Amino acid sequence: MNLGPLTIVLYVAIAALVLYRVVYRQWRGTLLSRKRLLTLPFILIAIGVFSAATALQSATATEYALLAGDIVVLALLGVLRSSTSVLSAREGTTFVKGTPLTLVLWFATIGVRVGFSFIGAALGVSNTVTSSTIMLTIGVSIGVQNAFTYYRIQKRGLPLSEQTPTSINAGR
Repeated sequence: MNLGPLTIVLYVAIAALVLYRVVYRQWRGTLLSRKRLLTLPFILIAIGVFSAATALQSATATEYALLAGDIVVLALLGVLRSSTSVLSAREGTTFVKGTPLTLVLWFATIGVRVGFSFIGAALGVSNTVTSSTIMLTIGVSIGVQNAFTYYRIQKRGLPLSEQTPTSINAGR
């Protein structure tokens, strides 16, 4: 893959955002709200659709099949990540904390995404298609994880605030 400096900076920025906003917060535990469940996946998917639109207009059937497989596998990993996290009521909302298995599944998610890029390169898929869909596929994976977490919250009857409380007492 031949990546320009701006693309590399963008990937590093996205990785840092996802690692902090999602992985780190899940590992240490975080209070949830409807806004928190919706905002990041919405932003990533919107930017992903915008950045992939041009590349996908000229995509081949192989490129679409690879993208569909990527999305399906990452969505399944999103469900698995959600199912490994621990939910509890705290400060008028739901507190979610990842487990060691959640962290392993995040590494698997990153590995799968990188793996699909290599598979695409081996199949002759345009680097433009694989690189332009990163935000879309990660956004879908996080969105599915959050949707399944919301389902689990509703099923257990846990509270969920509209706005996340500003304080967090992770030591409780």
